[in-house]
Amino acid sequence: NIDVWLGDGRWDVIHFNWGLHDLKYIQDDPSKRADPKAPGSHVQVPLAEYEKNLTSLVEQLKKTGAKLIWCNTTPVTEGSEGRIAGDEKKYNEAANRVMTAAGIPTDDLCSHANARLKDIQSSPGNVHYTPEGYKYLAQQVAAEIGKALPQK
Repeated sequence: NIDVWLGDGRWDVIHFNWGLHDLKYIQDDPSKRADPKAPGSHVQVPLAEYEKNLTSLVEQLKKTGAKLIWCNTTPVTEGSEGRIAGDEKKYNEAANRVMTAAGIPTDDLCSHANARLKDIQSSPGNVHYTPEGYKYLAQQVAAEIGKALPQK
């Protein structure tokens, strides 16, 4: 859907992320999470494929001429349904290789979230956040975008 999302507009800055859904475990229906330990369960997008996909997506995004900012994947903690705690670290490392090679800076939202995770998670083990948590994360994202916007 990248072409649809980008449309025909001109972009100054694109702050982007893929990862949290890539590292979830599924069975036959990719819209439903599965227990990572269940027979037949597998990660939705294996790590090598994730890295290859990011490389391709970055090539497409670079064609926009926009200032690109990668946002790494937020924490996956113990008890997260359909995910393995800590898997975001492997996916973030793969993304870091791609972004470093492409010269794209990273907004380290994972560390930002970890700094207040117990306060901002909607519940322990959940990859979603409270309204205040989303505001906290949004402030970080907005600050990174603001720094990258052209000065007028």
